[in-house]
Amino acid sequence: MYQTLILVGNLGKEPEMRYTPTEQPVTTLSVAANRRHTSNGGQPVKETTWFRVTVWGKQAETCNQFLHKGSKVLIEGRLTPDPDTGGPRVWESNGKHGASYEVAASIVRFLSGREDGEEGETVGNFDNDIAF
Repeated sequence: MYQTLILVGNLGKEPEMRYTPTEQPVTTLSVAANRRHTSNGGQPVKETTWFRVTVWGKQAETCNQFLHKGSKVLIEGRLTPDPDTGGPRVWESNGKHGASYEVAASIVRFLSGREDGEEGETVGNFDNDIAF
């Protein structure tokens, strides 16, 4: 069986990079994907779904170096369920409920350029090589 998820969105905050005890780099990205449509009543509706994306290895270092809050990215990866529930991670804060969808990235494509908004590089997990 095979599962893949393709996600296009913007970073909601700065990337967070850390190292595992074995010195493996890992970067976490908070990505918002927006959907706009019209309700049955004719009203415009904007839905935002948040994804917590985990990027490993050399790709994690590159994402941490070049991505910033607001950067547009295309992520290819797989959903990783909450080990306790088998679904998204559900949380409650100040009486509001929410869910976080966890994604393990295999490819990260930078859709925002560094300064001028041009399309950028592709960072993939191809035997831990980075393709530009």
